[in-house]
Amino acid sequence: MIFDRKLEILQVHCEGEIGNVLVAGAPEIPGATALDKMNYINNVDDSLRRFVTFEPRANVAMTVNLLLEPTRPDADAGFIVLQADRAHAMSGSNCICVVTALLESGRVPMAEPETIVRLDMPVGLVTARARCENGRCPSVSIDNVPAFAEVLDQEVETPRWGRIKADICFGGVYYGLVDVDQVGLSIEPHNARALAEAGIELKALLAEQVKVQHPTLPGVDEIAYVMFRSQEPDGAVRTCTTLKPGRVDRSPCGTGSSANLASLHARGLIAVGDTKVSRSIIGGEFHVQALEETEVGGRKAVIPRITGQGFVYGKQELRLVDHDPFTKGFALSDTWGPQVHLLD
Repeated sequence: MIFDRKLEILQVHCEGEIGNVLVAGAPEIPGATALDKMNYINNVDDSLRRFVTFEPRANVAMTVNLLLEPTRPDADAGFIVLQADRAHAMSGSNCICVVTALLESGRVPMAEPETIVRLDMPVGLVTARARCENGRCPSVSIDNVPAFAEVLDQEVETPRWGRIKADICFGGVYYGLVDVDQVGLSIEPHNARALAEAGIELKALLAEQVKVQHPTLPGVDEIAYVMFRSQEPDGAVRTCTTLKPGRVDRSPCGTGSSANLASLHARGLIAVGDTKVSRSIIGGEFHVQALEETEVGGRKAVIPRITGQGFVYGKQELRLVDHDPFTKGFALSDTWGPQVHLLD
């Protein structure tokens, strides 16, 4: 088989959530900054995103992270999160995937017992601290950008559940944080489809009723996800982030957990130095610590540190063929869910 053009991908997951890393073969994305490049993908040319995140080369429960040369001198690498709906500015689980892939593949030199990797992302500079042993990364801690509460107890009118409340918080992207009992569900694997569909329905209602705009990041102007949450008997928070067109995050969700930390901080329920365990729908865990207080655009904010584990489990090559009739990809409701039309 002739591979005139190919994309090289490392296959990685973080606590069960697939966050593959596109390490070579991608075209140059125009833009002076990572944010410019993300906005170019979202607003001008989304062909690469569609090629790597839709069938027949992908499936609904995965992300592809586009590795970039850093656009700033204080970074070791850059990347953009590519998902089926759009390119996103930040993801904690995907940061863990990318750092693990960079170090275990030798693309960034590994130093034991700890290697610091600075990531150039659309949301800004993100610092990762990887614990390193025998050429592997048993855990990665991500020092996220400032997280803050935009609105607490935002009332949302819904046809199915009446009036519910959501905390609108930023944790790298904007979240609607919803206590799951308001939609009559619990965060358990057998409820995954019902949770996914409820979350996407709520996301659409939030888009109609709540407007957001990050004070310093042009283009970061939507509530990207709805994250359901509940309290565990041991004090952990159970999380379930929902993603278009209708699936749930397999990991505890780093940016969502950061947004939840901001919610707790705004309510005075956590202080600097405190750590909260976030537990996913399948039982994976992140430890989320409040590092320090700060402010963003006049808003009180907190710096979260997210600690979890990534696993490189394989690699693949995707062949680019001009006459392939499905270069734009496709998605069908049998696996992508009944709201698959929302991707268009």
